[in-house]
Amino acid sequence: MTDPTLDLGPQARIVARLAEAVSDEQLSAPTPCPDTPVRNLLGHLLHLSVAFRDAARKDLGATTDTNPNALVPDLPPGWREDLPKALDELADAWRDPTAWTGLTRVGGVDLPGEIAGAVAADELVIHGWDLSRALDLEYTPDLPALASAYSFLLAAAEAPDRDPGLFGPVIEVPPQAPLLTRAVGLSGRDPDWRA
Repeated sequence: MTDPTLDLGPQARIVARLAEAVSDEQLSAPTPCPDTPVRNLLGHLLHLSVAFRDAARKDLGATTDTNPNALVPDLPPGWREDLPKALDELADAWRDPTAWTGLTRVGGVDLPGEIAGAVAADELVIHGWDLSRALDLEYTPDLPALASAYSFLLAAAEAPDRDPGLFGPVIEVPPQAPLLTRAVGLSGRDPDWRA
């Protein structure tokens, strides 16, 4: 599935830079995620960064057991310092080759480490796109993370038991479209979405 040498650090830094660009006035702006303004998307990014950090470390508990659909987290005080730190810790945890082996848990689901790493890449790439669209900023994801996210999303879309509620219905895009556009479509988002 995903190469255990994949470094999530470059993509995590891209997301951190996007988050740093958010003004207080933009926290209530819409995102491509329905009913999820920027503040809640950032809250989700903070929570998922901690959850995937702990999943990589096999430090299972409250952070890895929470279903991401069970809450739409708001931003805690200090998020501007906490989010970049959590993103750095996530990337650092996945640099350990043992993170990609054996079983772990995230979102209350037990899964192989290599799948959890692919999901982490997908979360960072697609939510980076969500944030860039909400802020109307240019977005060029890290290519290895994008390739991993695309492979994960394609496999999920082609699974016979695909849960349509997981990402939403696939948005068809031309096969010659850029890889990011194809990944966004597979995630159930409209690649042409604008704030």
